[in-house]
Amino acid sequence: MKNRFHEQLKLLREEKNWSLEELSKKTQIGLEKLSLYEKGELVPSMQTILKLSTILEVPASNLMDGIK
Repeated sequence: MKNRFHEQLKLLREEKNWSLEELSKKTQIGLEKLSLYEKGELVPSMQTILKLSTILEVPASNLMDGIK
């Protein structure tokens, strides 16, 4: 089963043993926004998805589709 974006984002972050604070520093995305993305309460822009996929070292399509 595919994970939704917010589940996949959290899973990938935790696999790297990064806190939300660390991901925030690496991506220069606000901590509050990242938290909302992980809770599924806010959908990021395509530009933000590309930034996250680069930092997390996964293709953007995999992050969006929830495929690891």
